[in-house]
Amino acid sequence: MFTMRKPRGFHHPYIYVDERKEKLAKMEESAKRELGMLPEKEFSPEDIRGKFVEGTTYLKRRKESGRKPVHIGVLIFAISILAYLWYAIANGLI
Repeated sequence: MFTMRKPRGFHHPYIYVDERKEKLAKMEESAKRELGMLPEKEFSPEDIRGKFVEGTTYLKRRKESGRKPVHIGVLIFAISILAYLWYAIANGLI
């Protein structure tokens, strides 16, 4: 009675992408490389991109939601506006 109902979650399954199939193909390729059937793969920065985000839960959640972090410039600007308003009110300028 006194609790707010949570809104229904949004989940969008991809139609044309089979993540399970891609994961299995990647596992198969890495197994073949370990056995020596395929030549060693050259280093590519794309291989390590996003690994830190995948390892942390809060960054993964923020990436999925699409939120952007607040820049330090915006914070400094907001603090300076508030400080000026405080100064103006204290000295009777407003």
